[in-house]
Amino acid sequence: MNQTELQKKRIDSAVNYFRYVEVGDPRLMALFKDNATLYFPKVGIVHGKDEIGLLAQGFGALEIAHMEHDIKNFNIMPSGDYVVIEGQVKGTTNSGETFPNNPYSHGRFCNVFEFDGDLIKRVHVHQDPDFNGSDAPRVEWAKKIQESIAQHRNSH
Repeated sequence: MNQTELQKKRIDSAVNYFRYVEVGDPRLMALFKDNATLYFPKVGIVHGKDEIGLLAQGFGALEIAHMEHDIKNFNIMPSGDYVVIEGQVKGTTNSGETFPNNPYSHGRFCNVFEFDGDLIKRVHVHQDPDFNGSDAPRVEWAKKIQESIAQHRNSH
């Protein structure tokens, strides 16, 4: 497989990661090396396919009933052994709330995938896990910052 084919396969794997996560498809695990790591905010780093599988299962069971990534509008940036994807996600929590659902819940994320050959070696997920903006202290903090920025913009 030449470099162009490998890069395309890596991009396809990174995009399929989101497709498989959305529906709980067990093919997700075939995208990873056995000793892969995954970072998710508030969880930390999990090691190996078993722990990644537990994270994926717990994520759906505890928080998210349905999610949908806006794959057609992904910003995909491949570079060497890396594929970086910026995007947006929407969905429903297990409590029935939709997200994003307010000025503090945006559904934006950035995932950094590192590959070894055509398998994912490492993934870092950069996304606020407070999908529906219910983390009241930080929502109030963000609201104050947004108000300050709005005042600044209006004064210039």
